[in-house]
Amino acid sequence: MDRPSYYEFFAGGGMARAGLGSGWRCLFANDFDLKKCETYRANWGGEELFPGDVRKVTTTDLPGRADLVWASFPCQDLSLAGAGAGLKGERSGTFWPFFEIVKALRKEGRHPPLLVLENVCGALTSHGGKDFTALCGALAGEGYRFGALVIDAALFVPQSRPRLFIVALHGDFVAPAELTTAEPSPLWHTRALLTAQERLPHALREKWIWWRLAAPAARNTRLADIIDDRPEGVAWHDREETQALLAKMSDLNRAKVEAAKRAGRRMVGTLYRRTRYGADGEKMQRAEARFDDLAGCLRTPAGGSSRQIVLIVEKGRVRSRLISARETARLMGLPEDYQLPRNYNEAYHLTGDGVVAPVARHIAAHILEPLLIALRGFSRAAA
Repeated sequence: MDRPSYYEFFAGGGMARAGLGSGWRCLFANDFDLKKCETYRANWGGEELFPGDVRKVTTTDLPGRADLVWASFPCQDLSLAGAGAGLKGERSGTFWPFFEIVKALRKEGRHPPLLVLENVCGALTSHGGKDFTALCGALAGEGYRFGALVIDAALFVPQSRPRLFIVALHGDFVAPAELTTAEPSPLWHTRALLTAQERLPHALREKWIWWRLAAPAARNTRLADIIDDRPEGVAWHDREETQALLAKMSDLNRAKVEAAKRAGRRMVGTLYRRTRYGADGEKMQRAEARFDDLAGCLRTPAGGSSRQIVLIVEKGRVRSRLISARETARLMGLPEDYQLPRNYNEAYHLTGDGVVAPVARHIAAHILEPLLIALRGFSRAAA
């Protein structure tokens, strides 16, 4: 098969591109964040890149006809941590101008046969499921059938990062039986996804596909494997800073640290500072740790509490520091030679806002590429 092609919207630093790999051809990429665009150019070159607002993109900017459109559109208004504006929000609402481009491509007969939308799982429940219904309705209105998967990056990298992937197929072509299932899989089809699908109007449920996705091989990378003793760009906290973090812990989280001390070996964990409410309703900052061989989900560093902290417990001693930019890149499945911004916050923002590359590769290998092979065979037979 000739190398399939794609347009990548909301491309960031090109993490979907990293996941799709060299077996795919990028024809066009777009992101409005000029800092991210600098990183995109540093890693991929700028020939296909259109920096700027998606509202300024027209079909004349898109060469040829792509096999796939990948769109990891902004999640902030759909996230449980956001303000709840949903698809009407300033950031997540950019889905609509993006989809106007898809609609315009269809009018020109250049619509992609495959489309992937990626976002946070909050997209399933935002506005009582109405936003998810709106996404599905938009796809159906342009002749797509679709299904969704919830994939936790923890299956591939040592980071807890569940994300929603909607995979859409255009037209009446019937996907090969080995790519679909009549019975949802508990590995990929969560209770929240099942509920969201059940809420869809009958006409949209008629368009639904339960995608079959192979389970990946067991993850062979531990959190400890990606943490450096001498990290670049961040310093270990002094004793007082570490003690201040420990003092913010609840009894449950202190118990986790004590258990790590008793483990008799080097224990690597992570910590987030979170705002919680006390029994009297008063806000307080808590330090919440985990030692389950997974980092917490990377987030964009809007405030100090959004920056993840590494905890090392060894020989009864606790050390702490910010996670380094290179360590966040490893948590996203990016190679060591991936070029990151020099500024720490810019690098953290880039990685915390991206798609985990091995997840994109798994979807491509087990759904997108087999679909394209079947589609091309169907087209040749029809001709």
